[in-house]
Amino acid sequence: MSSTPKIRLRGLTKSFGAKKVLDGVDLDVGAGQSMVILGGSGSGKSVTIKCILGLITPDSGSIEIDGHDVLTMPRREREALNDRIGMLFQNAALFDSLPVWENVCFKLLAQKRVTRAEARGKAAEILAQVGLDGSVGDLSPAELSGGMQKRVGLARAIAARPDIIFFDEPTTGLDPIMGAVIDGLIVDTVKKLGATAVSITHDMASARRIGDTAAMIHKGRIVWTGPAATLGQTGNAMVDQFARGEREGPIGMELRK
Repeated sequence: MSSTPKIRLRGLTKSFGAKKVLDGVDLDVGAGQSMVILGGSGSGKSVTIKCILGLITPDSGSIEIDGHDVLTMPRREREALNDRIGMLFQNAALFDSLPVWENVCFKLLAQKRVTRAEARGKAAEILAQVGLDGSVGDLSPAELSGGMQKRVGLARAIAARPDIIFFDEPTTGLDPIMGAVIDGLIVDTVKKLGATAVSITHDMASARRIGDTAAMIHKGRIVWTGPAATLGQTGNAMVDQFARGEREGPIGMELRK
């Protein structure tokens, strides 16, 4: 693993009006590492990801990828960087008007990396990597089950062979068995690509399966980082309460104020 973190956040702040969502986020994600970010609703985890992706501009702080501050990059360099990033959205976010094969190869087609004639075969290859038959490519997203939509979303996320992939609640809406299947596919595809992964999840079983490391954000700050396998037994009362889903604890006391 490189000594320079793949992603480094320092002093990241962001407010929306009077509400401060990020209050000095510091976080390192190592190259080839799978990091899971945990936190309650409104804790700032989604805003953190959107800042890294360039969808939101932070008020202050720095975001480095491979040692380069993306906030000061020229636009062309930032666009080139974004080409190296894949994203699996919470609800797959497939384009309803396009067949599955076009969804999978959407970025490749848009950037003219493949022709339309080549795209069907390419989509079949990528769908096979997530356990789907090539014939699924001719279906519309509406014809797919929730688990199949997640797989197609994963296929689209890895189609351009990114070296950084973000996963937003990858098991939301899935039964426990299908959730485990999706987690297994995520682990396998990330390792095959040698990519760095950052995931947001409320699912503790999923977090332990897909994460090498985990970080908890609370009130806009990272309050703990450590091995994902220790979630629920970290020795940090706030993290363990969240991981175990317990009513009593430091977070519960804050909620009753």
